Amino acid sequence: MRMITSEEVARGLPWESLIQRLGAVFREGVESPPRHHHAMHRPDGEATMLLMPAWEPAGYIGVKMVNVFPQNADQGLPAIAGVYFLSEGRHGRPLACMEGSELTRRRTAAASALAAGELAREDAETLLIVGTGKLAPMLIEAHAAVRPIKRVRVWGRKREKAETLARAYADRFDIEAVEDLEAAVGQADIVSCATLSTKALVKGAWLKPGAHLDLVGAFRHSMRESDGECLRRGEVFVDTYAGAQGEAGDIHQAIEEEAFAFEQIRADLAELLRGERSGRSSDEAITVFKSVGASLEDLAAAIEVWEQLEGAA
Repeated sequence: MRMITSEEVARGLPWESLIQRLGAVFREGVESPPRHHHAMHRPDGEATMLLMPAWEPAGYIGVKMVNVFPQNADQGLPAIAGVYFLSEGRHGRPLACMEGSELTRRRTAAASALAAGELAREDAETLLIVGTGKLAPMLIEAHAAVRPIKRVRVWGRKREKAETLARAYADRFDIEAVEDLEAAVGQADIVSCATLSTKALVKGAWLKPGAHLDLVGAFRHSMRESDGECLRRGEVFVDTYAGAQGEAGDIHQAIEEEAFAFEQIRADLAELLRGERSGRSSDEAITVFKSVGASLEDLAAAIEVWEQLEGAA
């Protein structure tokens, strides 16, 4: 069994091929049971263990184990750590154990980009990133792979982290850290949120006509990044119905506030990519994509890593 490091995972997941692979898996489908979600009460706060299995009907088999420790931010450590186990499908023999954090953040950003490729306006040039964690740079790169991004704005609770991220991409974009979130949202063509917030950060009243809102965080009922007005004004799409119904805090809290109903979701990614349902209704429509992550995304990314690295061997 091959051990694959985070550096090898990154090398094996160039954006174009990863997004294409992800799209193919969503269109074709795999077996992906609901993920196991276990709350763990630790001495310094609550953590979460996630177990995410998936397999092709006659091909690869995989499972990811992830530990989510939000309190790690206080010590300057990543909030998410995990591993991915990939096996061949004929006899179930293990092929590789991959570093899971890099795989997770890249496949998560790729899913957002896949959705933006279907939902964001084709002329979207201004991207706002809300959050400054490990996923933030991936969202910049992934969205820029599918839309002609020229301007990037970064907002975070700690301005110094937003400024550090902006400096890292200063040679590629017109990019700067911002403090006025309302003004930044109002100017953005794409707003991409990747936080562990439990309070609404983005308000629906701030979104301009034609904007696309990408909600990556809020994978528990108690979390949210948007208020109910975002969903009431927007045309709402999700990565999977099961994930949205089970874990999407933004959607559940909007429903509790009677600002939204689950039946108002227009499509999931598979339906969009298969052409079974349409995307945005007009250039002036506001689109919202809510993801919580799905095991089929991890399997797709793991297969891409394996085949890229083995093909290069």
